[in-house]
Amino acid sequence: MLSVLPRADELTIGADGAEVRRASEWLVAACRRREVPQAPVGRLELCLNEVLANIIAHGGRPARAAPIRLRFESGAGQDCSEASVTVSDAGKAFNPLSVPAQASPASLAEAAPGGLGLRVIRRCSDWLRYSHEEGRNHLTFGVRWDRP
Repeated sequence: MLSVLPRADELTIGADGAEVRRASEWLVAACRRREVPQAPVGRLELCLNEVLANIIAHGGRPARAAPIRLRFESGAGQDCSEASVTVSDAGKAFNPLSVPAQASPASLAEAAPGGLGLRVIRRCSDWLRYSHEEGRNHLTFGVRWDRP
């Protein structure tokens, strides 16, 4: 079991492209403060960018009208450390865990448009959790790394 640091870092942003960059910079700075190694930071940042892009593109008017809340947490266990980001938005309810994983296309001709963001999120995170509560989607993605 991992122990989570008592304080979490939080940020609220608007659902537009300009805010995605601010969220990414916030995440990198929070990871730096918590001494998260560069490789897991890159994985978290890529997931965050994909999640936010999906909210903006597919969440509908409710997603764009309400703030998006971000929460970063990290902790350490005996053998490994972990960090996670929870993204909470008011867009259409969408559970990414309910979407079956698709096989990678063998060629460009076999590739279908769409669905790549979710594939990236699944590949870059070590776990995903989803809930829909009080009219908001709550998606948590996390990464683990060996402690030195």
